[in-house]
Amino acid sequence: MTEPTHDEAHGGALGSRLNWLRAAVLGANDGIVSTAGLVVGVAGATDDRSALLTAGLAGLLAGSMSMAAGEYVSVSTQRDSEKAALALEKRELHEQPDEELAELTQLLEDRGLSTAVAREAARQLTERDALRAHARVELGIDPDELTNPWHAAWASFLAFTVGALLPLLAIVLPPADWRLPVTVLSVLAALVLTGWSSARLGAALPGRAVLRNVGGGALAMGVTYAVGSVLSAAGV
Repeated sequence: MTEPTHDEAHGGALGSRLNWLRAAVLGANDGIVSTAGLVVGVAGATDDRSALLTAGLAGLLAGSMSMAAGEYVSVSTQRDSEKAALALEKRELHEQPDEELAELTQLLEDRGLSTAVAREAARQLTERDALRAHARVELGIDPDELTNPWHAAWASFLAFTVGALLPLLAIVLPPADWRLPVTVLSVLAALVLTGWSSARLGAALPGRAVLRNVGGGALAMGVTYAVGSVLSAAGV
């Protein structure tokens, strides 16, 4: 029998890819909604292109850097936890190997293997690489695929930036009379796409996700535009 030669993603690798894709879609969605709310709010107060561009760029940079910093801190904490769990498991394997072998056997039994098969599988896995076996079966961690905070930070930064560029360009490029309708329609269309994508990645029905996404974005733009208009009318 020959070994399979294809490079198809399975198990944790596939789950990791889906998580990254979902994070990218949600990051882009955040960029769209927050920047759209900002520039539409400013548009309610003024039609000056320079003011709109300045506000949009400020929102884009602040949002993307905030997303990147938050993701870096969050994933760094997760990585530290994973490394600490692996260090503890390594020490336990050194200090009490028999107990750890019995624990691995029980975990495999809990997954549906018979006692004899679980015992033999645990023995073979331990002989091959005890730490990796316990990491994957007991902790749910792949020692070769620890979360990378820099990758997460850059992914969030880029996703937010790409999403934020749409409302920014839509509000500054068209003529003054067309800026608001072009921005609103462009943003709503983009929210339909991100809502549908996030639902599909989560194996959920897209209808409700799209409605929630579009409704939230429309509400954000409506509220900020009303606030901008009121402040403009009040001479603020």
